[in-house]
Amino acid sequence: MALDMGRFRALFLEEAAEQLAEISRALLELEKDTASVESIDTIFRMAHSIKSMAASVGYDSVEQVAHALEDRMEGIRASGCVPPGDSLSVLFRGLDGLEQMVEVVRETDEPPPPRPELVEQLSAPDEASAEPAALSAEPEPPDAAELDVALVAVMNALEAESGAKKKLLN
Repeated sequence: MALDMGRFRALFLEEAAEQLAEISRALLELEKDTASVESIDTIFRMAHSIKSMAASVGYDSVEQVAHALEDRMEGIRASGCVPPGDSLSVLFRGLDGLEQMVEVVRETDEPPPPRPELVEQLSAPDEASAEPAALSAEPEPPDAAELDVALVAVMNALEAESGAKKKLLN
């Protein structure tokens, strides 16, 4: 029994159009409230659905971009909000790329070409949430000479304080 790929393609196009519209609405909401849990969850679910549908009909390039968007949204879900900076723009670029890819399918009946640059952008860590190396590195422990100097200073301060208290009491 042969599969009717035309029917699956039509279903993919119909479903993808609805899911991309949902992503668009959710992104517009995130512009107003970057911590909108509902919008974050919607984008995550819609990207997951597009990824699964694209995989089932053999549109690997669409699957890759949707997967990268889904992964990015998973990180945003974990943090609870879209980080400041370029993050929202990257999400809009992901949406735009997926819309263009679905349009290629609609116009040509062919899988769209890969978009490695878009996958890379979506997969890159958020600049605002990435900790600078200097802040994330463990501080070097002080060496013994520094500790000796600090200990002597503390002992002298305690001795001076103790001497001052003895004078007050006498």
